Amino acid sequence: MFVQRFSATRRGARLARRLSTLLLDLWGVPYGGPASDTVTLLVGELASNAALHGRVPGRDFELRLQYDGATGVVRVEVSDTHPERPNPTEPEEGWVPEGGRGLLLVEALASRWGVDDRQGPGKTVWAECAVHREEACGPELESESTPGRPLNGPLR
Repeated sequence: MFVQRFSATRRGARLARRLSTLLLDLWGVPYGGPASDTVTLLVGELASNAALHGRVPGRDFELRLQYDGATGVVRVEVSDTHPERPNPTEPEEGWVPEGGRGLLLVEALASRWGVDDRQGPGKTVWAECAVHREEACGPELESESTPGRPLNGPLR
């Protein structure tokens, strides 16, 4: 599990997204793979929403990222201190807004998602993504320099 607070700015949201990609790779979900790209997109959207819509001056947002290798589920939680809960807007025919469709993207990509109250002010928006073990670990390969050691995760 990883927990970190970020400034409620575009830079904070970008840093949360980039750091989550690095963590996923360290956890055995390879950079650039479909699972990594999907989770990174979810983190980016939720962090951007926290920085844009959930921003309270002088307050940060918190990212909590958890990967359960046994169940193959990555859970993303983003908490902010704004009391208003997000409400996905359905697109109207013939109308193309400049924004407002991010939660529809989260709904389409996540296995499930929701909003919970948090201890203290604000809320936590979370999303879960099923990661197939083949995507996360790839085929077990053997290293020439370390015979018998599978290359299905970070080398330490």
